[in-house]
Amino acid sequence: MIRLFLIPILFLACASESPKPNIPMPEPPQHTEYTFESTPSWSDEFDYEGLPDESKWSYDVGSENNGWGNNELQYYTEKRLENAQVGNGVLTITAIKEDYEGLNFTSARLVSRGKADFLYGRFEVRAKVPAGIGTWPAVWMLPTDWAYGGWPASGEIDILEHVGHDQDVVHISVHTEAYNHAIGTQKTATRKIEHATTDFHRYRVDWTPAYIRGYVDDMPIFNFPNEGGGFQVWPFDKKFHWLINIAVGGNWGGQQGVDDGAFPARMEVDYVRVYNLVEN
Repeated sequence: MIRLFLIPILFLACASESPKPNIPMPEPPQHTEYTFESTPSWSDEFDYEGLPDESKWSYDVGSENNGWGNNELQYYTEKRLENAQVGNGVLTITAIKEDYEGLNFTSARLVSRGKADFLYGRFEVRAKVPAGIGTWPAVWMLPTDWAYGGWPASGEIDILEHVGHDQDVVHISVHTEAYNHAIGTQKTATRKIEHATTDFHRYRVDWTPAYIRGYVDDMPIFNFPNEGGGFQVWPFDKKFHWLINIAVGGNWGGQQGVDDGAFPARMEVDYVRVYNLVEN
């Protein structure tokens, strides 16, 4: 979800800059294939009513004034049913055009940080994304402790991204110090699928010590192997957590402007699930 052009975007953010750690170069992983348990070790099936489950989810609250550097237009609210509500078996994140805290849009960004943090596993979400130019929904993961420094050094995993000006084209990506937009080395895959905004689809990432692979409706579209080149290329040996949000505009989502008529814009999430890695 973080996008970099001349400056870091979506999440300049989550952690302050810190000195680069002096970490010896690791050996490349020995295992090349992994399997996963068949029953989720953690999930939210959204089979309740009201606000998202507080035992699983917190909120990132605020706007560009928090230093998020992505030129987005929304204010992320907290515990506001208009922006994040569970009912009828789904979580609905809603971006609304309204005046709020000096901005013209509201939305929500749920995070599992500190409540559900993970190292390796199969991460799956079944979701329907909103249509409309200027919408930028995402289901993604960030490091919990930022052990290798600020973004992108400590990594990012994008399980699902969609921008409204590119209808039905979904993205799965990773970001690292060596591989990111700022230096033209982005590692990403895209797939145009039918009815991304009107039907539910399954988006999945398999994260192991040897690779990160991405799937849409069980179809493989993304593969990022661990090259054994240190944290600059593989910071994915630390715990990460979920994020679910709709951004409005921004350096990527707003490339073709924002259609006010697209709002309120809703992303519906049927479930999120984590399956443990089976040790070889």
